[in-house]
Amino acid sequence: MKKLFIVAVFLLHILLPAVAQTITTRFEQSGGTQTPPYAEIIDWWKKLDEKSGKVKMLTMGMSDAGYPLHLVVVANKGDYNFEQIRKNNKRIILINNGIHPGEPDGIDASMLLARDIVTGKYKIPDNVVLAFIPVYNIGGCLNRSANYRVDQNGPEEFGFRGNSQNLDLNRDAIKSDSKEARSFAQIFQLTDPDVFVDNHVSDGADYQHVMTLLTTQSSKLGGVMGEYISKEFEPALYGLMKQKGFDLVPYVNAWGDKPENGWSEYWDSPRYASGYAALWNTFSFVPETHMLKAYDQRVKSTYALMQSFIEYTAVNSEKIRQLRAQTKEQMKSAVQFPIAWTLDRSVYKEVLYKGYQSGQKSSEVSGFPRLFYDRSKPFEQSVKIFNFFKPVTFVKKPKAYILPQGWWKVAELLQINKVQMMPLKKDTVIEVEVYKISDYKSSARQYEMHHLNTEVKTTTTIQKIAFRKGDWYIPMNQVANRFLIETLEPAAEDSYFAWNFFDAVLGQKEGYSGYAFEDIAAEYLRNNKDLQIKMDQRKATDTVFAKDGRAQLNFVYQQSPWFEPVHMRYPVYRVL
Repeated sequence: MKKLFIVAVFLLHILLPAVAQTITTRFEQSGGTQTPPYAEIIDWWKKLDEKSGKVKMLTMGMSDAGYPLHLVVVANKGDYNFEQIRKNNKRIILINNGIHPGEPDGIDASMLLARDIVTGKYKIPDNVVLAFIPVYNIGGCLNRSANYRVDQNGPEEFGFRGNSQNLDLNRDAIKSDSKEARSFAQIFQLTDPDVFVDNHVSDGADYQHVMTLLTTQSSKLGGVMGEYISKEFEPALYGLMKQKGFDLVPYVNAWGDKPENGWSEYWDSPRYASGYAALWNTFSFVPETHMLKAYDQRVKSTYALMQSFIEYTAVNSEKIRQLRAQTKEQMKSAVQFPIAWTLDRSVYKEVLYKGYQSGQKSSEVSGFPRLFYDRSKPFEQSVKIFNFFKPVTFVKKPKAYILPQGWWKVAELLQINKVQMMPLKKDTVIEVEVYKISDYKSSARQYEMHHLNTEVKTTTTIQKIAFRKGDWYIPMNQVANRFLIETLEPAAEDSYFAWNFFDAVLGQKEGYSGYAFEDIAAEYLRNNKDLQIKMDQRKATDTVFAKDGRAQLNFVYQQSPWFEPVHMRYPVYRVL
């Protein structure tokens, strides 16, 4: 028996290198200068699935490009049943690639990492399961050219930032205009990842670092998870990357300023994949390699950082599980939630930044002064990173929300996100808190197919509203509470109101013919002396109003029972 074991081990050492030779990638074959086109990527993953029991390739929901998203699960025992994975107390790392296909570093690094796990070159711990989205923005990946991202140093060809609707998918996590975003929500809810990694490439300033890291704001993540990500998880990643030969630095969020003066941490609101993940109590990160570094360096640094996530998660598996479980329970019982934050510049951390001296010189294009970085003058300097955002607006959690069934687009998005909601069984009158939109600003230009509503102000009243059988009752005692607050509260930054899902209530539907309403209005004023006094006072203090007969007629109409009650009434109701 011992001899058989020795023979088996010997054969394994002989065969594994041979197997590795048959599982190469275009990245390797090209000497680190090329990334594969979409069909080749998917074919490669399918073949890896066929070769190894550690890999399972799942077909998920559709994309705007007409192809389904895939999810590749890599684990020592071939686990791909996520319910069973959680029962077996394993930590799940979800890795998203190609949300911007012109930034393909993660696509190639993930292929290399999975191949090395399969061939035994890199051993994944038994308590960690990897879930890869090989390519998220399929339409952008299919739209391939050597001419996109003119200032990026390789690969030779790559995909386009926009998807098949020309949407930036890293702004679509909440509004979900794309099929990709809806499929991503299903993948996210299926995997419920402990750690989420969204691989990117950064532009901006020039510096020595190959890899930078955007970590979701600790103050926004909040509670024990926020403390942990800033004081333990993130610093440990810096140490692990140092051991692997890469000096990690926070994402260099310095635009037009000298990075050596320091910068504020990037604000990953819920519209971004990482900000969305934070709403579900997931430790989320965005690796950003530097565009001016050679492609092989960028892929290698992405590979090393994914290893670092695996190694840290494996060692701290129980702590990560406990913190997430604790936070999920806290979300269910929390009384209030923050919906707006402001940067607190009195709080910062210091990091070692390795940059290049910058300056101004005359532009050969325009003749005007232009920024340049002198790579012959590298420097190292401690810089301040302002990384604390304090909450400034809180919302008290209602007992439940009620969403009338007519707003089915919003209901669908809630259902995709596995929100617990139930239809009313009969027509019912319920006393609720009602928001009325008193003011808002709408962007003059479109942004990702929308005109964002900001600076939203509301007034509230308590009313008895008649709801119909089939309207949605959404209890606020669930893990989705944070997601619900930030999507259903109209003043929240990335709420469905902000993204125009409820704009129909902002437009008046009923009106009147002036000549016909004149006599009705006069009679109404004679029978309502208080309104006559109110209008006289307005005329006395507002000279423009006093000279505008139509405005005065409209004033009476808006104060009358004939004016539609739903105008500017926000159609999500709070049960107190």
